[in-house]
This record gives sequence, structure tokens and C-alpha cells, in this order.
Amino acid sequence: MISVLAPPGLDVWAAVVLIVASFFTSALTVSAGIGGGVVLLGLMGYLVPVAAIIPVHGVVQLGSNVGRAAMLRDHVAWACLAAFFIGAVPGAWAGSSVVGALSDSALKAALGGFILVITWMRLPRLAAIRLPGFAVTGAITTFLTMIFGATGPFNAVVLSKTFPDRLRFQATTAAVMSLQHLVKTSAFALAGFAFGPWLPLIAAMILTGLAGTWVGSHILRKTPESRFRLVFRILLTLLALDLIRRGVAGMAHG
Repeated sequence: MISVLAPPGLDVWAAVVLIVASFFTSALTVSAGIGGGVVLLGLMGYLVPVAAIIPVHGVVQLGSNVGRAAMLRDHVAWACLAAFFIGAVPGAWAGSSVVGALSDSALKAALGGFILVITWMRLPRLAAIRLPGFAVTGAITTFLTMIFGATGPFNAVVLSKTFPDRLRFQATTAAVMSLQHLVKTSAFALAGFAFGPWLPLIAAMILTGLAGTWVGSHILRKTPESRFRLVFRILLTLLALDLIRRGVAGMAHG
């Protein structure tokens, strides 16, 4: 029975690991603010065929983020979401046209450096960027996610500087990431990726991800604001350093 969850090219034990990991990474994202998507992407890099990693990861993250946005829907900044979508569409189109043409390693290192700078520098709140700023963010991060998959930290940094309230921040981040993964998944489908064989595994990972989202949302509401922000910044820093490490290592071996 479990074997039906494993598409061709993936061992049954690997499918089970991914299904369990989806629960814990979703809980991590909701309770700590960031990190689950990148952790899951890294794990998939060891288990999933290269050509399937980013499109499959995108659909799983779409399900997880839709669940998170639905649970926190009263706190979503809908106007910002609409502006983000306006930028995301051309960003996905541009990204799909250059997938594989740019250096993955250089982009990882650059993104890691940016995250470190914007996380620890004293910056004013970015509410002043208004709707055009969200459209630009949508274009840039959707372009990047087409190439190497995980731009959650980038979006989270921008939104964390815009929304001081953690529930509004989490809700809007979830809605933004849902929209971004939807646009990305559509672009991969139009480009010809065959999602069919992966659908049973994707469905199972989305279900465990929703369970993790529910658990994580309860942890979030009980976490003191100061502790949440500290954990959030520490996780961002660790993710950024790992992005830089992998980028530099890739360029060294390139």
C-alpha cells in the first residue's frame, strides 16, 4: 500500500521520510517563522531526482502555505498580496526562460549575503515601500524561486520589516508564499513537467504538512514576542550562512 506513494526513481523508505519530514518542517515554519521550506528542500536534494526537486517542492509548499494562510486568514494584508501577484507573474515567466542558465552557486551565495545584511542591519520599517514595493518583491523573488527553489527567507525578511505584529507577518507571509508557489507550479506545468506520478506522494506530504501547520500555529500563539523574534533572526542567520557555504563550495568545485 505504501509503495503507491513512491513514484518511479524514488525508494519507498525515501517517500516515508519525506512524508514525515513534511509534518516537522511545516511545524517549524509556523512556530519559528522561517526555515521549514529550506530544510525540506535540502532533504529532497538527497532523496529526490534532481529534475523533480523544485517542481515537487513547490506543490508541497503550496499546500502547506495555503493551510497556514487559511488558519490565519483574518490577519492577511490582502492589498499587499494583490500587488505581489502583479510582480510574480512576469517574474515566473522570466525565471522559467533562464532555468539552468545561471550559476546556482553564485545566486545562493548572493542571497545568503543579502539575508545576513538585512537581518542584522538597523533598517526602518518598510511599510513605506507600499504596493509598488511589494510588486517589485514579487517579481524578484518569484524569478529566483524558479531557479533554485527556496526564497522564503527573502520574502520573510522584507515582510518582517513591514509588519511588526507576528500574526499579521505570518499570515501575509503564508499568503504570499502560497501565491508564489502557485505561479511557480503553473509555470513548471506549462513547461512540461509531468506531475502525475508524483501526485500520491505530494498529497500525502500536503496532509502531514497541514497537520504540522496546525501544531505549529498553536506553538506560535503561545510564544512570547521577544523570543519569537530572536529565534526568527537566529534561524535566518543560520540559513544565510548555509546558503553562502553551499554557494562558495559550488563555485570552488565549478
